[in-house]
Amino acid sequence: MGHYRVVPERSWVEIRARSNVHPIESRTVGLEGFLDVVLSRDGSVDLTAPLGGTLLLRVDKLSSGNPLQDRELRRRIDARRYPTIDGTLTELRDAGSDGRYIVRGDVTFRGVTCTVEDEMTITSNGDADEVELEGQTTFDVRDFRMDPPRILVFKVEPEVRVTAHIVAARQEQ
Repeated sequence: MGHYRVVPERSWVEIRARSNVHPIESRTVGLEGFLDVVLSRDGSVDLTAPLGGTLLLRVDKLSSGNPLQDRELRRRIDARRYPTIDGTLTELRDAGSDGRYIVRGDVTFRGVTCTVEDEMTITSNGDADEVELEGQTTFDVRDFRMDPPRILVFKVEPEVRVTAHIVAARQEQ
């Protein structure tokens, strides 16, 4: 099995939300974690082999560029009590096109765990020293028992679009 460590400085999450005033965007570098997969000679993932993986994003790294919005977001997240957003890979299936996979896993945010499933692209370089994963999904923050931020007349919609770009480097075990 190949053990790949996420390269934090090359891995990021982008969060896009809508409000009644303007769009809200945040791009955060610094994902941490690992991926255990077996790659075939053609660079595809061997879906018959065991797999595993975890991701972690520190909440204090989230930033929209607006200090007032960021402070309110951290308050609603209860960042002191829940300092990370965690993901665990539980299943990987072929999505029917080269490099596309259905990824299923559990996301824990604010102490609430939800199962999430969506498509991702998984590619590797020729010698399988690195694996890149990229995908996006939509979350409703109310599923994690969080009320969307609201500041005076500024109201954020509950659905957020999350895009992840993950680069993981092979490590010897």
